[in-house]
Amino acid sequence: MEFTSVAGEQRYAGLVRVASHTVVGLDFDGTLSPIVDDPREAHIHPKAGDVLIDLAAEVATIAVITGRPARQALDLGGLEQVGNAIGDLGKELHVFGQYGNERWSSTRRRVLSPRPPAGLAGFLGDLPRMLRSVGAEDAFLEDKGLAVAVHVRRLADPQAAYDALLPLIRERARRADLVVEPGRFVIEIRSPGMHKGIAVETLTDEVRASGFLFVGDDLGDLEAFEAVAALRASGMSTLLVCSASEEESALVPLADVVVDGPDGVLDLLAEFTADARERRV
Repeated sequence: MEFTSVAGEQRYAGLVRVASHTVVGLDFDGTLSPIVDDPREAHIHPKAGDVLIDLAAEVATIAVITGRPARQALDLGGLEQVGNAIGDLGKELHVFGQYGNERWSSTRRRVLSPRPPAGLAGFLGDLPRMLRSVGAEDAFLEDKGLAVAVHVRRLADPQAAYDALLPLIRERARRADLVVEPGRFVIEIRSPGMHKGIAVETLTDEVRASGFLFVGDDLGDLEAFEAVAALRASGMSTLLVCSASEEESALVPLADVVVDGPDGVLDLLAEFTADARERRV
């Protein structure tokens, strides 16, 4: 764990003091799960379940806020079982899927989801042509129902493919009234009107939180970082944590703490749990 400033250390200490009224928000890929070539194989870190259950005893609630479909995150993370254990503590686990468009909790036990955006079908029809135009026809397409993600990580030159595709996808998505979400060698196209920052605001209001800790790894988490920064400006205790990598560092300048991937995330959460428990006892 590396604090980016003295203020970051002070914010961590302040959040420990209000741990029992704090919401912990976590991205999935690159935060709880290592980044892998095939997104269907992105299983949660083997230590994550135990760490989250221990953490739940010390905080108000925990939420996984991800671009993945909620059901997919539940399955890859074994989060229903984790939610059962958290429920035994009298606490609740939330999963916000597809940037908040879908929602599941360990008390409701079902995924609530809207209909797919109107322009997505037409975009999907044009996507093969766009891929062929830049020689990226072998990109992996992940149909999420409410969105589609174009993964270029497995191509011969993923950076060149990413750079060539992004402006094409942005222009076509604009005409379909869709939002483009760039990530780590992945470009996601989804409906407008929802993002991770709204999920942060929703949880804060529902829980009546006094603190918010959010951990993310790439540009898809930017709105969540901005929402937490707004809570800080209003006087709330907060901590922003970047799960950094060689591929993506956009969140580093905004973070109070920088950690090394999912291993570093879990070490930080375990340390926060221990510090909160020690202060409570």
